[in-house]
Amino acid sequence: MAVTTALAAVAEPHQGISHYPTVIANGRVIDPETGLDAVRNIAIADGKIVAISAQPLPAVHSYDAAGLVVAPGFIDLHSHSPTHFGQQLNLQDGITTQLDLEAGAFPISAYGDHFAGGAALHFGAAVGHAFVRMQVIEQQYQPYIFVGRRAGAMAGPSWQQPATAAQIAQMATLLQQGIDQGGLGIGVLLDYMTDAVNQAELTMLFDVAARNAVPLFIHVRRGDRGDPAGLLEVLAQAERSGAALYICHITHNAMGRIGEWLALLDAARSRGVEVATETLSYAAGGTSISADVFRKRDWRRLFDIDYSDVQWVATGEWLTESRWHYLQQHQPHGMVNHHYVKEAWLEQALAWPQMMVATDALPAFDRDLLTNPNIAGSFSRFLGHYVRERGLMSLAEGIARTSFLQAQWMQQVSSAFAAKGRIQVGADADIVVFDPQRIGAEADYGSPYRPSAGIRAVWVGGRQALDERGIILGRYAGQRLLGDRAQR
Repeated sequence: MAVTTALAAVAEPHQGISHYPTVIANGRVIDPETGLDAVRNIAIADGKIVAISAQPLPAVHSYDAAGLVVAPGFIDLHSHSPTHFGQQLNLQDGITTQLDLEAGAFPISAYGDHFAGGAALHFGAAVGHAFVRMQVIEQQYQPYIFVGRRAGAMAGPSWQQPATAAQIAQMATLLQQGIDQGGLGIGVLLDYMTDAVNQAELTMLFDVAARNAVPLFIHVRRGDRGDPAGLLEVLAQAERSGAALYICHITHNAMGRIGEWLALLDAARSRGVEVATETLSYAAGGTSISADVFRKRDWRRLFDIDYSDVQWVATGEWLTESRWHYLQQHQPHGMVNHHYVKEAWLEQALAWPQMMVATDALPAFDRDLLTNPNIAGSFSRFLGHYVRERGLMSLAEGIARTSFLQAQWMQQVSSAFAAKGRIQVGADADIVVFDPQRIGAEADYGSPYRPSAGIRAVWVGGRQALDERGIILGRYAGQRLLGDRAQR
């Protein structure tokens, strides 16, 4: 994917400027695109980085970042929590852009309706195939993955019933509407409707994406213990159609065969297929107890776990067989964490040079209703555990995996991302400042809302949203991010 930007890596102070509104001074500035890794001073004005200099810069407000790293704000391509509480948790992990590109939304305008009074982070969504399907097959309006304060069940007719040719055509029309509304691609929960989506429907999805030059974000059909048949299926469609393809949480699907899956991606890329992927930094999967894999397949054999390896997300309760069956029958909207991913799989995935990091954060509404820790600690866990402690890559490369690679991928659908994921003059002032010796996750499956260690300050759209005391309430500089089709 060829992308170009018109940003400047370094610029000296503007002549005639007496004081910049904000300066981040004396920090170790790391820009993944240009390779800048040096102590610099950064000036911010009107939501943008306007100067980068080795010399002191005059400021109205100055933040001393001596001994700290100054990096692009983290970009999460895979979140399911467009709530104020969810964004607050993300902010404490250094995230400045929160997107739902796997499940997506329809209509696009409904995504982010919790932010009527302002958003702390930038946000956006792909067009959600599942919610288009729900409207066509069930005549049911559900714009995204949760309803009210709970996740939607994934067991109705739209999750199980194959579509007719007429219904597939109707879906194509609605998907086009979503793209024209500014959807950031097409999100496809294929594994949750394994028996429902046939090849005609899958072909339609790729054709709509290719025709509009937008990527698909797909949770592929899960094979037995990492069987790559589901990956091969979508790679073939991408190669046939020319559509760009993003594989969601590859490690959690590939399991012990992650090396084989990555080799298949390399082979496809060598043939000209535009494909990218991500891994999570936590080792459990999190999803609905009514998901296809739990209702229709021998999940204990598939994941090589038992009932005692599964937690009820809302309370943290570890389940028994009888409790599992009770909850599946009486609370099909509920979410579970199933602990099956091995550390070695994650490390092998992260060795792939283009591997991005994402959260797959489940909906978070308040502190009384628990979710998985991904929402509060994913990026800090990656930088603290896998980069610093395990030494899997340099800090600069690790920062690229949290921001620049994501922005670079998203430029194909939205030119707004050309100014994100970078510390350059002209870039958006979405910035995280952290202590490289302390950064790390504090959130775990028993206490999922603990803020990360080492995150010292965050700016979103040029406004400081977090300092050493915590979140600065009322700083709502987040913007809705739309695909370029909405801007024509």
